[in-house]
Amino acid sequence: MKKSIFLKKLTAVLLAAAMTLSLAGCTNNDTGNTDSEAAEVVETASARVTVEGTSFMVDGKELWINGVNTPWQNWNDFTGNMDEEFWDSTFAQLAEDNINCTRIWINCNGESIIRLMSTGEIKEIREGHWTDLDKLFAIAEKHGVYIMATFLSFDHFKDGNTGAEKWRTLISDKSLTDAFAESYVAEFCQRYGDNEYLFSIDIMNEPDWVYENSECGNISWENLSYFFGKCAAVIHENCDTLVTVGLGMIKYNSDNYNGNMVSDEYLKELTRDENAYLDFYSTHYYMWQRPYYGFPCNISPVEFGLDDTKPCLIGETSNDDAEECGLTLTEKYQSCYDSGWNGIMVWMQPTDEGDEYDWYRYDLTKEATNAMAEYAFDKIYPIGKKDAAAADTAAEDSAE
Repeated sequence: MKKSIFLKKLTAVLLAAAMTLSLAGCTNNDTGNTDSEAAEVVETASARVTVEGTSFMVDGKELWINGVNTPWQNWNDFTGNMDEEFWDSTFAQLAEDNINCTRIWINCNGESIIRLMSTGEIKEIREGHWTDLDKLFAIAEKHGVYIMATFLSFDHFKDGNTGAEKWRTLISDKSLTDAFAESYVAEFCQRYGDNEYLFSIDIMNEPDWVYENSECGNISWENLSYFFGKCAAVIHENCDTLVTVGLGMIKYNSDNYNGNMVSDEYLKELTRDENAYLDFYSTHYYMWQRPYYGFPCNISPVEFGLDDTKPCLIGETSNDDAEECGLTLTEKYQSCYDSGWNGIMVWMQPTDEGDEYDWYRYDLTKEATNAMAEYAFDKIYPIGKKDAAAADTAAEDSAE
């Protein structure tokens, strides 16, 4: 009898120990999957972002852009001399703080990356540019952080830039625009279009100033929008990457104001090409705009003035304007989410503190993005969060 009781007690202890070990190794995430199951989902599911109606989608699930801008380290970083360690550590930090997308200017103002002749024709695309971008997109894939790649900026056209007149000549001539799109843009798509962490291509940063300011050439919207339409068509013909234009304000992105200069109708009319369209809007917003256009973060994109045909995110905005706007940055992110925006990407210019680089007020940014991960984790990581360390280990194992 005593022997039987002892055996029963021993069996119970062993079972309890086994259950404890099992539970310790199987922490559940928000979707009910174990960590190992979630990691497997990330490895097997497609991370490609698509558009369905007014939503970003990944593998059939909705994606919300918990984003930032990390535009450059030293300006024109991707010329063949990028600081790979800096960018790898940046992406590691972004991933740690649940930032799922960053906007990077892959060409800040031109000549050191794409050399133009005085006629506006392309003379040379530096090979080092492609070598650096190979590394950049590999880093993005490793850490599971999407990139919005910005091709050009108003800075290309601005007085003081040695290539300004050449860029003005290029964009003012349709045949030169066609040649640029069919050479540089097409090659970019063929090289990186298969990388699922290339979220989108932002054709130009704040073209509003190229139109409005004499120091940037006062280029007409007809020429600017033809350029956007032609580039968009070439992108859509060569890859599945999404396309946008980072307009500086809603003034030129809405029929409520001066007209939507990047509407499907206008781009297709100018180019006579059905592939000339944007996949989503990414208007920029800063508090100086409030007296003219209102405040977007606590109203829907449609109420702000955008049309209801595409996803809409705020592609640039301050991370330190709580006093002016009346919302902390954490509240700003959450209010955008609750109001129906598809994401927000705050501006963070690099700051140089002695020998160390940091991103402007990153303390505020990471507080907001981590709070958003608690608020809407499944939308920020619809296929689970990627484990860069595990990916490195797997790569090393496969190499062996």
